[in-house]
Amino acid sequence: MKRILLLIVVLLGIFAFKPASNSIHQFKVEAIDGSQIEFSSFKGKKILVVNTASKCGFTKQYKELEELYKQYKDKLVVIGFPSNDFNQEKGTNQEIAEFCEKNYGVTFPLASKISVKGKDVAPIYQWLTQKAKNGVMDANVAWNFNKFLLDENGVLIQHYGSMVKPLSENITKYLN
Repeated sequence: MKRILLLIVVLLGIFAFKPASNSIHQFKVEAIDGSQIEFSSFKGKKILVVNTASKCGFTKQYKELEELYKQYKDKLVVIGFPSNDFNQEKGTNQEIAEFCEKNYGVTFPLASKISVKGKDVAPIYQWLTQKAKNGVMDANVAWNFNKFLLDENGVLIQHYGSMVKPLSENITKYLN
């Protein structure tokens, strides 16, 4: 009887346990223009996710992000997530989109403004920053222009802080 009870408990545990998905391809987010960005559409390409802001000392990285996107467009998609978590992105989605296009010629996808940390953190950033959800690593978004690189299967490869420039070898070594 004890063996049967133990077997039932083990089986219930197996079926009740749902492991976290180790792919970002499960996510759909609102784009800055109100349409939808489906991460599953990027299967086969690496993905660089970046939290962005228009009034930051690192804002000039938009230029390099665009260069990276254009240079590796067949292998990589860059997705910007505007965020005001550090009080440097006060604008509306429309204002942010206009700023990025006018000042940096941004053509890579931009998501609607979200929270990338704190109590209101968006689900995609919960996944990016929590090993329990992404299966790879915990990461802290300490400032704007943190970068998350994912492989062709949507699995997290690496997290980079703001100081790592988009065209640095730390990132491009995965693309060459």
